[in-house]
Formats: sequence, C-alpha cells, structure tokens
Amino acid sequence: MAYDLLLTGGRVLDPAGGRDAVLDVAVSGGRIAAVAPGLPRDDAREIVDVSGRLVTPGLVDLHTHVHPGATYWGVDPDPAAWCSGVTTWVDAGSAGAYGLPALREAVRGYAVRVPVLLNISALGLTGRTGESRDLAHCDADLAVATVAANRDLVYGIKARIDAETVGPHGLEPLRRAVTVARACELPLMVHIGAAPPAVADVLPLLRAGDIVTHCASGIAMGRGAPAPAVRRAYDAGVLFDLGHGSGGFAFDVLEEQLAAGMPPHTVSTDLHGRSLHGPVFDLPTTMAKLLAVGMTLPEVVAAATIAPARALALPTGTGTLAEGAPADLAVFTVETGAFPVADVHGRQRTAPLRLRNEATYVAGRPLPPRLPAPPRPWIPLTDAQRAALADRDRRIRALLTTPLVGPEALADQFPRPTAP
Repeated sequence: MAYDLLLTGGRVLDPAGGRDAVLDVAVSGGRIAAVAPGLPRDDAREIVDVSGRLVTPGLVDLHTHVHPGATYWGVDPDPAAWCSGVTTWVDAGSAGAYGLPALREAVRGYAVRVPVLLNISALGLTGRTGESRDLAHCDADLAVATVAANRDLVYGIKARIDAETVGPHGLEPLRRAVTVARACELPLMVHIGAAPPAVADVLPLLRAGDIVTHCASGIAMGRGAPAPAVRRAYDAGVLFDLGHGSGGFAFDVLEEQLAAGMPPHTVSTDLHGRSLHGPVFDLPTTMAKLLAVGMTLPEVVAAATIAPARALALPTGTGTLAEGAPADLAVFTVETGAFPVADVHGRQRTAPLRLRNEATYVAGRPLPPRLPAPPRPWIPLTDAQRAALADRDRRIRALLTTPLVGPEALADQFPRPTAP
C-alpha cells in the first residue's frame, strides 16, 4: 500500500501552503505523502471519509503549561489534546535550569510534541508566582549553559514580568532574560501583567521576533487606543501573542488593537490548571473568540498553526500539511450559528461559528480518548465547574469502554464549551 491513511473529501485549510479547498490528505510512514483531489483509494490501507469536515494542520499552541507533577500551573496535555486538535504544546516557562531535566523526562511520556521555553528563573513555575524575587535564581550564565546542553528541547526564553513575580527588582530579571536570549540567538517571550514594571518600560527592551504574551490584557495594556510604546513595538516587529489564560484577555482591549490595525500575530491559550476548566477550556474555543471580533477563519487558523511555528523556528513541517511534514492533523466540524463566548471578565461577544474537534492525529496516528486527572487541591473551582467535570469524567469513562468510537460519536459526547 502506498498510503497508511487517507482522509477523503474534507475542506483542507492549510494557510502555510495556501490551500483552502476540498482535497484528500494521504499519510505514509507518519508523514504527509500527498494533498490533492481524488487520490487513489486502492492505494490506502485505511480510508476515513471526512466529507463536510474541516481538516487543518495539527494546531500549535504557543503558550501552555504542562508538567503537573512538578509545577503549580501544569496540566497533562494528552487528555486535552485528543479532543482539541492541538498537537504541539509549547511549554512557556514551566521549568528553569533547575527543573529542565525533570521536564525533559515528562515530555518523553507525552503523545503530543512539547517544545520548551526556558524560564529565566532557574526555579521555573514550581510556585504560583515570585520566581524572580531572588535574583540569585536569575543566573544568566547558568541559563545559557542550560540552553547549550538542551538545544533539541529549548526553542526560546521566558520571563514573567509583573509586580508579584519580580518584587523590588523591576526590569532586572528581564534584562537578564534579554542577555540569555541574545547570547543563545533565541526569541524571548515576555509575560506582561500588573505594574511595576510598566509595559512602556518593558517593550523598549525587546527586538523584532521577541514575543509579548497576554497582548490583549486590560491589566497590562490598559483600555482605549494602544499607547505609543505599544504601537512602536508592534511596528518594530515584536510579536503579539494572545495568551488568554485566566486573567490575560479582554475583548475591548483586543477590539481597540484590531481597530488600530494591530491584530495578534499568534493565538494561544495560556492553558494551565486555573484556566483549563474555564474561561479558556481549549484552543478551538479561544479561536472562536477571535472570530467573534471579526477575524476570518483562515486568519485564525494561520495564527494557531504556521505563525507560532515560525515565531519559534519549530522543526520543519510544524503547522503545515506540506509533503514530507509530520502527519499532525486535526479534523473539525464547523458549526455555524450564534455562539456566546466570554473573556476573563465575563464580558461576552457572539461568534458566528465554532470548531468542534472530531479527531486529532500525531504522526498519522489518532490520539485515543484520555481521562484527565482530577484538578490539584490548590486549583479553585466553582460548584458548576465541579459538576461539569464529574459529568465529563462519566462520559469519557463510557467512551473508554466502547470498542469502536467514530468521530461523530466523539463530537456528540463532547460539545465544546464557550463560556465560563
């Protein structure tokens, strides 16, 4: 057989390759073998009819937190990946130099791909915050040496710059992160939050290709038209990443940025233990929020596939369906209608469509249903969230005892939530 897998008749949306048409996708040896109309069925070992569905590259989430066994914020990616279409989870600073070996070991056990941003604080995110309050942990030489020994895993540097995290040290942890990023020739992702330091002081230290996450945060960016420093950074090539999270996304701030001609370059979730159960849920739900403010489906898919892959220079083929690329694929039903979606403040907009994931493939293999671990005891949950989690667990357990489960059954079992 020429093909191990053939997806037939779906709408293929691959912004990197300029494709948006009804095409077949063939997989061989874990890689994309062909994307074209009418590929021969006789050459395929397995054929999956995805007519009426949307087929995209596996989604790339530029800002997540994995490694629940050693961090405050981390979640296991696999139980969320199989029903969200996200095949590449960029871990944004969960580990610093002290914890990177343990994160490497954890990554080996995941079904999805996990590139890493090294935290400038060697402590990483073992606690809720405060990792840069002792500058001894922001050891630039140690960070440079850690990157040099882990080039296969580390694709950038991460610094959280807000009053709680840096304490009295202001911009100094950021200056050290800049030093490491420049020495290692890697991009720097900066979390912005409550001042001090002020965003107007943070942005001038960044250069083209660096990344500001939580770019539509009302706390960090303020409300109203973008400040001059924000405009200058955007025009200078600093990349703006959504980084939704539990406190980093406000519709009105995003709408002001869009009105100023400053759409986010990348759409990410900042998915972690305190955002997984709302208000984020997953990347397709976050993508619907961008659709609700007027971005188009091709724009949003690009911002969740090829744009983050390019931002970090991820391995060739990430975020694309190019021939020879890893066969990381997502299959969605596109539901049209009027779907309420909410930001972190509970303010709502209406999305004209939403994506319901039906199947997720990594290297040509479908990810099976996985039952998530219970939330950690320090994660605050409402009664409604606890009831929803209990219902979800019941339905996943039912699926795990069903011998054959098709994409339609999975979609019926797991309608995607849209508001907290």
